[in-house]
Formats: sequence, structure tokens, C-alpha cells
Amino acid sequence: MSPALEALMQAEGTPYPGKGVMLEPFVHQVGGHSCVLRFGEQTICKPLIPREHQFYKSLPPEMRKFTPQYKGVVSVSFEEDEEGNLCLIAYPLHSESGDLENKDPSTDCEPKSKMVKWSNKKQSPLGPENDNYSKDRGRHSRKEDKIMSYNRDEMQQQQQAEVLYFSLEKGNVVSQIKHNPWSLKCHQQHLQRMKENAKHRNQYKFILLENLTWRYRVPCVLDLKMGTRQHGDDASEEKKANQIRKCQQSTSASIGVRLCGMQVYQSEPGQLMFMNKYHGRKLTLAGFKEALYQFFHNGHRLRHELLSPVLRRLREMQAALEACESYRFYSSSLLIIYDGDPPRAPTRPRHRGGEEGDEDEPSDEEEEEEGAFGFPRSSSAGVGAGVSGGSSNSGGSRSSHSAGEASSPVVDVRMIDFAHTTCRHYGEDSVVHEGQDSGFIFGLQNLITIISELEDHSAD
Repeated sequence: MSPALEALMQAEGTPYPGKGVMLEPFVHQVGGHSCVLRFGEQTICKPLIPREHQFYKSLPPEMRKFTPQYKGVVSVSFEEDEEGNLCLIAYPLHSESGDLENKDPSTDCEPKSKMVKWSNKKQSPLGPENDNYSKDRGRHSRKEDKIMSYNRDEMQQQQQAEVLYFSLEKGNVVSQIKHNPWSLKCHQQHLQRMKENAKHRNQYKFILLENLTWRYRVPCVLDLKMGTRQHGDDASEEKKANQIRKCQQSTSASIGVRLCGMQVYQSEPGQLMFMNKYHGRKLTLAGFKEALYQFFHNGHRLRHELLSPVLRRLREMQAALEACESYRFYSSSLLIIYDGDPPRAPTRPRHRGGEEGDEDEPSDEEEEEEGAFGFPRSSSAGVGAGVSGGSSNSGGSRSSHSAGEASSPVVDVRMIDFAHTTCRHYGEDSVVHEGQDSGFIFGLQNLITIISELEDHSAD
């Protein structure tokens, strides 16, 4: 294990007997199907996919500012503690030169000595009213007496709903946000797969990446699937046809971008809104524009001060992608993140480091009578989706950031998910593309146009 990774595990991770780090659900995940876990305050981890790992290891310098920082590889085991709770534990990987691929479990290593012992008792749902979940999200009890009052059917209905709203009491908002329906769905599906494969293997490789939300008290996150094509060059005919159909039936084909997930916090009514990828696929161009308006609305006004920094970042990204020869970012996503509950400065005007804008609250007379693209200024126009807060200390270090700190930017825009990325430097690829990724850039151009329209309308 590298000294840097050892220091990371000691500094950030929740200790677990045997020099391991207990992993928790990452409650800020709004899209994708891969399970993302919280390793520490500033670090998340996800299952290692060889192509994505190769991308991060050979990342072009000009792309580094637009992707999460790569921090290494760990080995993750599915274990049972002394109280019978199920835990996912990350351990140091002694060598990255070994077999890094998460292969079919039937062809993998022998069962480990510390295998999970399964009983006939049901595992507690990972829901917001599960007492065991709220106190220690890294452990998942199977004891029926800890299920408490949470209704399993209710949780399943929430996870299946395409748009959800949650009301929050006034006060410490961060401490109230304990779950996200999409992240819980991905987490539970991953646990189930690991349980089914436990007889064959109990060791998986995960990559460590920068947690892009850690700076924000209440992160608002928008996940956009970019490009006019989603299938990789190695996709089966069935997979290819399925992905083409999804693009043709959504805004991917027409504008090169579609909504994959969203969560926004509306401070005025004190509510959260979660929107998943199934809703995103159904959106028309007008619906997509309205969703963007909703994302930048706090229930009281449009956060117009965020638009210029986002546009500046998108244009910088477009210039960088236009310089990337032969790269294709099939099925990659774009994340836009900002703080739904930014710290209040004692004086005005205030200045932030990073990508900043004016945060002055408009007077009642300055409020827009009509939303962008003609949408009425109402609770329905500004439905917000709150990014769930992390662990119980999620607001601690974030709230300590002063308004003038350059380390706490107003917005962040990054590319994520590179499982189907290819370029000519990947020697084993049968297809080598020439020129730029025109589909991804097409989506960026249209996104820039739409947000520019939103900015123009907000200035009227």
C-alpha cells in the first residue's frame, strides 16, 4: 500500500478491526446503477471497472480539472461484526499490479475465512426511520426487532417513484437529511448481489475517488447523461439496440443530453425534491428546460448568480474536450453541484473564491414574476431536490468554511463515469476513433445554450 493511501485510510476512514475502513452508503448519489460508497468525508469508492480504472490512471493533464481526483484502489469485503450486523469493509490493497478486474464470481478466488454467515432472519431496510440505520449507517442489522416502524412497502414505493418530495422542519437541515431513494436502491441491489455471490467470493476491488460534494452543507446535484450515443464499442447487439432506443426516445438524440438524476433543496418551503433517470428519459425538450429551471430555483427565487459560473465552467470543458484527440466518452455523465444552504456572510457585498457570483437576496419587488421559458414562479416551478446529508458530522467541517475561502467554490462541474470510454491509447480496443467526441460536445453546446437562455430570462 502506498504511503498516500495509508494516510488517507487513517485520516478519513471509520476504523474497523483489522486495519479496515467501514464503508457507508453515499447519500448524494442521484444517478447511475453502480453502487457508490462513502469512504470518508472527502473520498468515495465504487466497484473497479478496468476501463474506467485505465482512464483515471492515464488521464490527460488537460482533463484533470474536470474529473474527480483518483486516489487509489482498495479491497472491499462483505463481513459480519460481533453483533451480527452486515458491514462493507475496505482494506489496503497490497499491490495494484495483481488482478484488478471484478470478474464473474464463479471463476474467482476461494471463499475467505471470514465469510458472512447467513441466517433466515430478514435484513432491516435501510430507511430513514430505521433506528440502526440513522445511528450507524455503515452497519446493516438483520435483527427483526430493529426494523422499528418503517414500512418496507413504503420504502419500495419511494424507490420506484420517479419524483419525490420531502418536507423538512426548520432548524438544522443537514442533520435531518439521512437518505436518498436512488442511492439506497443502488446500495441495496449491490448488497443483494454480494450476498448471492458470497459462496464464491468475498473480495472486490473498488477505486477511491474524490467526493465532489464534501465542501457543501446541503449539496444540490444534477446528473446529466451526455452525448448522442451511449453504448460502448464492445456492447452486444442487444445492449446496443437498447441504448439506441433510449437515446431515440429521449432528449439524448435531439440535443445530446438527458437528465439522469437530480436533487435540490428549496430553502423557502423547506423541502427536498428527488428526480430519477426514469423521469429524465420521458422529458421533452421543454420538460428538460423546466427541470434545469427547477434545479437552480430555491423555492423563493432563481439562483441566477450560479448561472454565469456554470456557463464559464462548461465553456472551459468544451475547449478541453475539443483538444482531446480520439477520445469517446460513451455513457459518461456531467455533474453540476452547488450548495443549497450556503453560509451567510456578515456583510455585503460578499466575495467568494472559485466560481463565484453575487449572493445578495433580491427584494420582493425584484422577484421574477415569471420563470424562465414562461414557467410560473410557484412551488411547482421551483421544486427542489435536496441532496441528502452525509453522516452525522456531514455539516461539521463544511459549515466551518467562511464565505471568503477560495476552497469553497459556489459551483462545481465535473465529468464522471468512464466505464465505456475509449481512445487510441487503449491498445486492446478493436475500434480506434479519429477526431473529437462530437456527440458529447454537441450536448455541451446545447446545454450552454439552454442555460444561457435561462440566464437571459432571469435578467429581464
